[in-house]
Amino acid sequence: MAELVSIREAVAARAEGMIAARGDWPCRKGCDDCCRRLASVPLVSAVEWAGIREALDGLPVAVAEAARERIRLSAVGERPFTCPLLERASGACLVYAARPVECRTYGFYVERDRVLGCERIEAVAGEVSSVVWGNHDGVAADLQALGEAAPLHAWVDA
Repeated sequence: MAELVSIREAVAARAEGMIAARGDWPCRKGCDDCCRRLASVPLVSAVEWAGIREALDGLPVAVAEAARERIRLSAVGERPFTCPLLERASGACLVYAARPVECRTYGFYVERDRVLGCERIEAVAGEVSSVVWGNHDGVAADLQALGEAAPLHAWVDA
């Protein structure tokens, strides 16, 4: 668990630094653009899933069961899709404190050939060359050290 906390802290520091350097950064509380247009189901390790499961268990039973059913359906849904952990009416993550690291990197990290984020983040990437993006491959390597990762739906009934 200490390794996961360390990864989360590093990602948070990167995000906070980017927001501080550019006051009009699109990613902030209240934005759920990425969550509403996911290309694939987030991959999570067993340690990440344990936190998500605990957060789901702390929700009202009906809310948690609805989220679990959306997680199950994410295995076969059309792409792009809305994150099954998103409370759609408010746009808030049901398990925000336990959300996957993969979700925490959206809007702040890049893969070799693309920015991970919505159209607004892609626009920032296209117009501002001074942004120092996080390295998604580095985070992915750190996450691999936590153990095998699988899509959310693989864990929900395990």
